[in-house]
Amino acid sequence: MEKFFQVKEKGSTVKTEILAGLTTFMAMAYILMVNPNMFADLAGSVVDTTPEKMYNAIYIATAISAVIGTLLIGLLANLPLAQASGMGLNAFFVYTVCFGFGLSYANALLLVLLDGLIFVILTVTGVRAKIFKAIPDSVRMAIPAGIGLFIAFLGLQNAGIVVLDTSTKVNLVSFNILNGNATWAGIMPMLVTIFTLIAIAALSVKKIKGAVFWGMLGGTAGYYLLGLTVPKFYDGFGDKFDMNPFGAFADFGELSLGKVFTEGFDFSAYLAVEGNTTTSLIILIATTALAFCLVDMFDTLGTLFGACSRGNMLTEEGDIPNMNKAMLSDAVATVCGSVCGTSTVTTFVEASAGVAEGGRTGLSAVVSAIMFFIAMFLSPIASLIPGCATAAVLIFVGVLMMAAVLKLNWENAEIALPAFLTISFMPFTYNISYGIAFGLISYIFLKLFTGKVKEIKAGTWVIGILFAIMFFVTH
Repeated sequence: MEKFFQVKEKGSTVKTEILAGLTTFMAMAYILMVNPNMFADLAGSVVDTTPEKMYNAIYIATAISAVIGTLLIGLLANLPLAQASGMGLNAFFVYTVCFGFGLSYANALLLVLLDGLIFVILTVTGVRAKIFKAIPDSVRMAIPAGIGLFIAFLGLQNAGIVVLDTSTKVNLVSFNILNGNATWAGIMPMLVTIFTLIAIAALSVKKIKGAVFWGMLGGTAGYYLLGLTVPKFYDGFGDKFDMNPFGAFADFGELSLGKVFTEGFDFSAYLAVEGNTTTSLIILIATTALAFCLVDMFDTLGTLFGACSRGNMLTEEGDIPNMNKAMLSDAVATVCGSVCGTSTVTTFVEASAGVAEGGRTGLSAVVSAIMFFIAMFLSPIASLIPGCATAAVLIFVGVLMMAAVLKLNWENAEIALPAFLTISFMPFTYNISYGIAFGLISYIFLKLFTGKVKEIKAGTWVIGILFAIMFFVTH
C-alpha cells in the first residue's frame, strides 16, 4: 500500500486513510437512498413496474457504479475522492429527459452513455479544456446554484409541502387541521421533512461527520415513531418489503442492467407523438447529451479543485494532481453507470469530508468503495427510508449548492443577467438544459448589443447556436 499509494510521501498514514475513507462514505451514503427514490417516480408510467421494484433496481445500479467510479479515481488518479450518481443530474434524467422530453428510461440511458463516451474522447484529446473555456464564467458559476434550486424544489414537492394550484400554479399545502383542510396523517410526514432538514443543518453547524446521513436516519426514526400516532399506519407494513437482500439484484437484472443496449436505441415511442420528427430527435439527442456532458464536466472540475484545495493537494502551479486521470475515471464511471441503469456518475463534493479528516491518497477512496460494496447487500434496510426523509436531503443539498452565487458580481448586468437566467430557468421550467441555454444565449446577445462581439469565443457560438436550434426544432 505504501509503494502504490505513496501514503507517507503524501504526509498521511494507513490508519488516517481508512478513517478518511469511512468518513467520505458516511457523508455521501445518502445517495444510495435518494437516487433510487427519485427513479422510482418513473415506475407505472415511463417504466412498466412497481415503485418498489424500480427502487431496488436503481439501488443496486447506484451502488455498483459508485464502487466502480470510486475505485477508478483511487487506483488510477490516487486521489482521496469518491464518485456516485450525481445530484441534479439524476433530476435532469428523470424529470427533464423522461417526463419533460418524453423519452423512455432506456433512451435516457443512451444519452448518459453518449455523455460518458464524449467525456472520454474530450479528456483523451484535450478538447475538454477548450469546451470548459467556451462557457462564460457567469453561466458556469451559476449552473450549480440553478441545479440546487431545482432539486430543492423537487424535494419540497416530493414532501408534499409545495403543491399544484389552479390559480397560482404552485402553493403551500394547507396545514390547517381545525377546518378539515388537512389531517394529522398527511401533515406528519411533512413535519418530519421540515425537522429533518433543520436537524441536518444543525449537525452540519456542529461539524458532525456524515451530517446528512445521520440526519436522514434520525428523520426515519422520527417518522416511524410518529407513525404510532396515525391510525392504521402499520397495517400491512411488512407486505411491501422484501427482506431478501438478493431480491434487489433480481430487479436490477430485470429492469436496468443492459437496458441501454436492448431498448435504448428504440425511439419509436417518441416519434409516435404528433409533431416529433427525426430532425427534432437528432437535435434533442445532441443538445441533451451536451447538457449532460457540460453539467458533469463543471461539477467534476469544481469538486476536484475544491477538494484538492481544501487538503492542500494542488500542485505548485495551482493545478489538480492527476487531473486527466481523475476526469477519465469520471467518464469511464459514467459509461459503466449507463450500462448498469443509472444517471451520470460524478465526483461528490461530500468527499471533502474525508479530505478534511486527513485523507490524501487513493487508499481512502478504496476504503469508500469497499463500503459501497458492502452496502449493496443492505437494500432491504435502505428501502425502509421514507420519502419524507430523502426529501429533506434534496432540499439541504440545494442549500449547499447555492454557495456558487457568492462568486458572482450581481451589480454588473453583463454578469448578472446570464447568471440569473441560468439559475431561475432551471426550477421555473423544470429543466436544467433550458437554464444553461438561456444563460448562454443571453450572454451572446449582451456581447452583441454592447459592441463586445470579439469577446465571444468560437466554442460559445457553437454551443449557443445548438441550444437555439433545440428550441426551434424540439420545443
